Amino acid sequence: MSVTPQAAAHPVTRPAVAFRGRIGRDRRSGHYAVPRRYRLHLSTACPQGLAIAVTHSLLGIGDTCPVTFLPAVPDCPDGHAALRPLYEASAHHYQGPALAPVLSDDWSGRIVSTHAPDIMRDLDEHFGDGRAALYPRAAEAALRDVERLCARDIDEAAQRAGRADAEPEERAEALETLLAALGELDHRLTGHDHVMGDQLTAVDVVLWVALVQLDTVHRHHLDAHAVHRVADHPALWAHARRLTAHPAFGAHLDLDGIARRHHAGCRGLEAAGSAVQILDWAAHADGARPAHRP
Repeated sequence: MSVTPQAAAHPVTRPAVAFRGRIGRDRRSGHYAVPRRYRLHLSTACPQGLAIAVTHSLLGIGDTCPVTFLPAVPDCPDGHAALRPLYEASAHHYQGPALAPVLSDDWSGRIVSTHAPDIMRDLDEHFGDGRAALYPRAAEAALRDVERLCARDIDEAAQRAGRADAEPEERAEALETLLAALGELDHRLTGHDHVMGDQLTAVDVVLWVALVQLDTVHRHHLDAHAVHRVADHPALWAHARRLTAHPAFGAHLDLDGIARRHHAGCRGLEAAGSAVQILDWAAHADGARPAHRP
């Protein structure tokens, strides 16, 4: 199994260990696709955990792969206490933080993976019914392109655009990168129900989570003019509204948890954009069935 350092989410700052086991892929790991063998440990206040939770609900695999939901803010200085035994069993003399998300193996009591994109793909490939694959093979390259766009040109660019300690030119460049990505995706969605056309795929999940983060976290560090420019992508935000009303999406939207997680770890300065909410997420999620919260 590949084990590499990864950056920890706030408020934990020490590097964690990233486990990259794959279900049904690595013969040496023994991680065969057996129903009820694996368990997810997720905090839906974390963007990676939210994306996995939505994927899990879309696939309808609650009985096949159960989920343990974790608090929005880790309950220990070094992560989630409930995950500590899994990390210690999975890495010799492990001293790092115990962070979510985690896919664990109930048979061995060890971690299979902490890498959200791999977890989502393996759930879809090995436990989905195959009738509406979230990762259609014919569109794999395009799916990865949109995933990179969301990670690099939306999430990372929005963070750079809101950094109070950055030079104005750096913030302006990052904002233009963000707006270009939003414009490209808005164009894709004009006249289409989903990013890849008529079929809902994993990139709709990834994009929705990126937009949730953009409006509930990153917006607080942008100026009001920048937020108005971000909001000026009607097809994109209409898509976000539609998905939020879907039970698999809106039922996992823990707005209070996201706010608490943000405030627990944020070291940036609040800007005027904090007062300019783009979507009323709670109102659009009203029709979604309630999800358990710890």
